[in-house]
Amino acid sequence: MDDLLLLVHRIPYPPNKGDKIRSWHLLQHLAKRYRVHLATFVDDKDDWQYVPHVRKLCASSHFAPLNPRIARVRSLRALLANRAMSLDYYSDRGTRHWVRHTMGSKKIERIVVFSSPMAQYAQPYPDARRIVDLCDVDSEKWRQYAGQKPWPASLLYAYEASRLLCYERKVAACSDATLFVSQPEAQLFRRLAPESADRIGFYSNGVDTAYFSPDGEFAQAAANPYAPGERAIVFCGAMDYWPNIDAVEWFAREVLPAVLARTPAARFVVVGARPAPAVRALAALPGVVVTGTVPDVRPYVAHAALSVAPLRVARGIQNKVLEAMSMARTVILSPQALEGIDAVSGRDVIVADDAAAFAATVNAQLAAPGNFGAAARACIEAAYGWDARLAALDGLLEAPPMHAGAAAAAPAVNPLPEWTGA
Repeated sequence: MDDLLLLVHRIPYPPNKGDKIRSWHLLQHLAKRYRVHLATFVDDKDDWQYVPHVRKLCASSHFAPLNPRIARVRSLRALLANRAMSLDYYSDRGTRHWVRHTMGSKKIERIVVFSSPMAQYAQPYPDARRIVDLCDVDSEKWRQYAGQKPWPASLLYAYEASRLLCYERKVAACSDATLFVSQPEAQLFRRLAPESADRIGFYSNGVDTAYFSPDGEFAQAAANPYAPGERAIVFCGAMDYWPNIDAVEWFAREVLPAVLARTPAARFVVVGARPAPAVRALAALPGVVVTGTVPDVRPYVAHAALSVAPLRVARGIQNKVLEAMSMARTVILSPQALEGIDAVSGRDVIVADDAAAFAATVNAQLAAPGNFGAAARACIEAAYGWDARLAALDGLLEAPPMHAGAAAAAPAVNPLPEWTGA
């Protein structure tokens, strides 16, 4: 087995949020084919317990502690240097030294980068074949934040959007392939970085259909976490993530009152770790339950009447939607949350685009549930296995590396416009 360097911005375990789900399956896939040397950060003290589990898949590894509060302060120095704050947030001398030593001692010829800030550790090695998984166009996410946040935060977010896009374009120009989580994300970045368009592709996230199953042993044995008679409308996600915070606040304040007026037994149940103060405050509203961290989200999904994903700011693919579909739940979601998912509104899921439409759709499904769950499960089984999603990555890693000096000007050796990773 050849050696490969994998750079990930957050320890890829446990797979309990979007980026960790993707990076964990990526690590598993690569470890079957290469001797993986992993460099990553640990930004949650509870995640240190998982280091031995991740190390089992690696030939060598480096886990750097990252204190989010200190990192935020450190990232401000990027303002003086006119560079993206995300780079300084993840800048670490120890990680740089470990990567340099590992690249030299193992003579590594392949590098996989997961998330744009980690590309700074791959830049000194232009002779290696470099595949970058950006997941989402993060600069676009910051641009959307700037449009939603009040001044002066809007100025800071707009600055980060501008500088991060410049860096993303630089990374793409120096990489053999730049990959995203969905076709819309890849198409967006082709427009933003036209000089690298023929080296931009995507592979969608998959779902562990055995784990998220409506018919497995778990589904039969799991205790119902809801009170008798409650009609649970569940939202699952990391509740310190601003798009999720915005989504549940909007649903609780703009949609739920109209639902409760017709179905008093309805409960909007927000399931997810680290709920922000704004999320915890929602528990004071009628019909809202905020659980915080739970040992397993599946009982909350399995026993819910409906799953909702009312995101107004979203990038990439929403794993919460795929998992609810895999568990054969009826999912009501915004157009933004459906982006990148190969599901048909009105057959597999239901799309609602404003508060009135959300309330009317939720009320209709609580009163007379449709058969969307079965169609949703069939959709996932047909198209969202992880092995199929990751298979095309192998060919990219085995192609010869692009010459660094010609990165920004010469044609790519592996054009990707038609490659979907499916």
